[in-house]
Amino acid sequence: MSDKLWIFDTTLRDGEQVPGCQLNTKEKIVVAKALEALGVDIIEAGFPISSPGDFNSVVEISKAVSNPIICALSRAVEKDIDVAADALKYAKKGRIHTGIGTSPYHIQYKLRSTPENIIERGVRAVKYAKKYVEDVEFYAEDAGRSELPFLAKIIEEVIKAGATVVNIPDTTGYCLPEQYGAIIRYLKENVSNIDKAIISTHCHNDLGMATANTIAGVQNGARQAELTINGIGERAGNTSMEEVVMAIKCHHDIPVFTNIKTEKIYETSRLISKLMNMPVQPNKAIVGRNAFAHSSGIHQDGVLKHRENYEIIDPKEVGVHESSIVLTARSGRAALKFHLDSLGVELEGDALNEVYEDFLVLADSKRDIGPKDLLSLVGKYMDESSFIELGKVHYKSNGAIEATVELKVGEKAYEATSTGNGPVDAVIKAIESIVNPHIVLEEFLIQAITAGSDDVAKVHMRLMQGDKPYYGFSSNTDIVLASAQAFVDALNKIPVKDKVTID
Repeated sequence: MSDKLWIFDTTLRDGEQVPGCQLNTKEKIVVAKALEALGVDIIEAGFPISSPGDFNSVVEISKAVSNPIICALSRAVEKDIDVAADALKYAKKGRIHTGIGTSPYHIQYKLRSTPENIIERGVRAVKYAKKYVEDVEFYAEDAGRSELPFLAKIIEEVIKAGATVVNIPDTTGYCLPEQYGAIIRYLKENVSNIDKAIISTHCHNDLGMATANTIAGVQNGARQAELTINGIGERAGNTSMEEVVMAIKCHHDIPVFTNIKTEKIYETSRLISKLMNMPVQPNKAIVGRNAFAHSSGIHQDGVLKHRENYEIIDPKEVGVHESSIVLTARSGRAALKFHLDSLGVELEGDALNEVYEDFLVLADSKRDIGPKDLLSLVGKYMDESSFIELGKVHYKSNGAIEATVELKVGEKAYEATSTGNGPVDAVIKAIESIVNPHIVLEEFLIQAITAGSDDVAKVHMRLMQGDKPYYGFSSNTDIVLASAQAFVDALNKIPVKDKVTID
């Protein structure tokens, strides 16, 4: 029978330590509620003594959520523990997370102490925290580089003192999976009272091993995993929740289960990315833009015939509507036909072969193949009346921001003017007043390509029509124009039958 793996989310504590990712209290409450809806068991809401803002966030999160345990971090210092306990006073279920460094590096160079003194301080901290809450977690900082006999000794002593969870962090991301798994196994075999506490993993990604180390820890007896959404965290980041959860879901021989509602993973990932202003890398496992995108012709043909030929996860399991078939010079006839069908053009036999040969020539010379390119290849086979072409874009500020846009839809020319909160908002509203596809702009990212005041901006947009996503891309030195181009690029990927225009 499978054991429960407790999911401990530290996005709001360890994840939020990343420079530029700090959230205010209201934003943290939004994230905490999303984590509750996702099904996490423990939310590490902050480090209360570190700042008034962190203290207040722990207080307000404790009020805002009901189901997860709310955890507050502290050092092995009585004042830290007092403040953590005070911050948790409204928590329905509270936990204090206290601890101390246990590696020779930390004992000698950071704490300037002795192993004996470290054990004494750790035990004292646990006993002190136990006066406030029943649920006390002890962390052995830098356990990944600690001497195993000493690590086993301090873990045994803090469990005697009342620790209910013992956290074994690979703080520097140093361990290999075999090494980290062996540490957990050693503790299971050499700590006499280990059955009285839950062993927790907490792995960093400095060598890209965080997920593998966490899984190794679970396979060797850990039953809590400390994770962050998108793997956000110090330096190279923490273990990605989405990767661990889906690895367990895919591998039924790992003897644990979680309460995570996996269909909410993608939306939670995007919420964190947006609020923390931290774009998700396109090739990020599970939640990256390319995680379910296929550009190789062999792969595309296989996926279109049977998804499981090349996908071990159904995109819908993590909240992604469907896989993406991307047109490149490596695409085959199956992918080309798939895109032509979505444009309302049904080609077979010699006609498809003829268009495919022209497509390969074009794809060799152009990185991105879009609807406009397909239109030029199959113009004699299809109705061009719904293709949108961006003309001139003007914007100005006379107190209010005003934009004028010229569009060509098929053979008809349109012009519209609109106001907005800024030039990008005004331009998009002007386009929407001409073309009304009933969409929602769900994601809007701007990234620098070059450097300096003449920087080129790359814009990525995701539009949602119902539950289907459509992506648009563009780059330009003018951010407003790049945004308009990306928006139109996404609009042109909406199938003709689903596109509504205003005459």
